[in-house]
Amino acid sequence: MSDAQPRRRAVFVGLTLLALRIISALVLLEHATAQAFGVPNNPARPFEGAPAILSRTWVASVIELVGGPLIILGLFTRPIAFVLSGLMAFAYFLVHAPVNFFPVVNRGEPAVLLCFVFLYLSAAGAGPYSLDAVWTARREKRAVGLED
Repeated sequence: MSDAQPRRRAVFVGLTLLALRIISALVLLEHATAQAFGVPNNPARPFEGAPAILSRTWVASVIELVGGPLIILGLFTRPIAFVLSGLMAFAYFLVHAPVNFFPVVNRGEPAVLLCFVFLYLSAAGAGPYSLDAVWTARREKRAVGLED
């Protein structure tokens, strides 16, 4: 086995994690913008205006609107993903589970999946293609420079 194979595998793993991070955050952002601003419009559920300030829906929208871009950029990924994972669990049990426990019946599959995707990101981190990785590399360079 050549040295190139593990490197290619590491690149593939990093790119896959990047795709998971971006797509998950975009799904979250789409829900947040629909909930807060009515964009994109869902004809089955017409937009009735922004949620009341400091309501549960408003707080969830703010967390999603702030957390989504941070996850896309890979900035503060671990703590933000942990908060978003909890938010998705909270959403599932408050909104979907009262209808029926099973996600396929209560239409809670996205909340369950995002909960566990964000839980994974909180454990794994943002990966090599992120601002967290750039920040860590710079910090390590400074630490090495100070020790010399």
